[in-house]
Amino acid sequence: MVDQIENEGMKSLIENITAIQVESPVDKIIGQLKQLIVSGQLKPGDRLPAERVLSERFGVGRSYIREAILKLEFYGLLRTNPQSGTYVAGLSINVIDNIISDIIKFNKDDFNALIEARYHLELNAVKLAAERRTDEDLESIKSAMEDYEKKASTGGDAVEEDMVFHIKVAKATKNSVIESMILILVPDLIKNIVQNKICGDNRAKTAIEEHRKIYAAIESQDMAKAEEAMASHLDEIWQISKAGFAAQNIINEAEV
Repeated sequence: MVDQIENEGMKSLIENITAIQVESPVDKIIGQLKQLIVSGQLKPGDRLPAERVLSERFGVGRSYIREAILKLEFYGLLRTNPQSGTYVAGLSINVIDNIISDIIKFNKDDFNALIEARYHLELNAVKLAAERRTDEDLESIKSAMEDYEKKASTGGDAVEEDMVFHIKVAKATKNSVIESMILILVPDLIKNIVQNKICGDNRAKTAIEEHRKIYAAIESQDMAKAEEAMASHLDEIWQISKAGFAAQNIINEAEV
């Protein structure tokens, strides 16, 4: 009886918590491209304007344009020819419309699932990075790590530097699919985590030493230590994800 009351109380509490809706510039770009396709202004096979033109028209930096294009390429909705530009895939408008809607919904509504996917993906990525890294990779990772330290140690906003560090680690895997998936998952997650202070105010500074341990393990090509260091780095957000899944299970069981 007591357990039932506690479960009902937990269910009531969780149901009163509303999700934080954060529409990133990338989501807005994807949404507007969707409207251009659905309205017929962009048709399957049409070439997109140059990144510079899109950046000016959308009023955002070119990095956001590249990220949006990369996401849509990953899902097969755009294809890029290095010689001639980026084109809308030869899919029907209805198919493209539905897939783009799912991409935007996925980014917003599955936060715990995104964290879980990132956790397992980055643990495997860092092992491959330790195994396959080159001297050039080490220089890139170290440079990103030092850039992060400069910003974080002085209290600056080091969100972009943190993203670059993780992306450089992914690049060292020499696996283009893993690199693309991390490039899709990590930026929005890091921005969300930092902007909403999900891990507290001092997280940026504590991450400095964690980054160093990850780098040291990659440098020494110790795959086990690399995985351990990355797991420790992501542990706090991983625990939040597990708590989210546990809370959802309580709701589901109470509804049965």
